[in-house]
Order: sequence, then structure tokens, then C-alpha cells
Amino acid sequence: MKALLWCVLVLALLTNVATSFAFDGVRQVLVSVGSGVVVIGSGVGLFLMRTKRS
Repeated sequence: MKALLWCVLVLALLTNVATSFAFDGVRQVLVSVGSGVVVIGSGVGLFLMRTKRS
């Protein structure tokens, strides 16, 4: 599960960067917001799945 979340995180980050070069206007904003939500969700998922250190 962690590997999947890392892959989703990296792909969403790359998508977010690529949208600034590929799209303009409303489409760029919508794709950027969508990929940002995915980045935040996968980051929270990874944070919650971390191992506790004593």
C-alpha cells in the first residue's frame, strides 16, 4: 500500500508541474487543483501509515 501511495504522490506531482506547461486558463487550474488534492490525500495517507519510533 505504501508503494502505491508513493507512486500516486510522484505521478500527481509530475502532473501538477506538467500542467503549467501544457494547459492554459481554466483547464490548467482544474487539473492543478485536482492533482493537488491527490497529492495532499496521498501525503496524509503516507503520514498515517508511518511506523512509530520509540
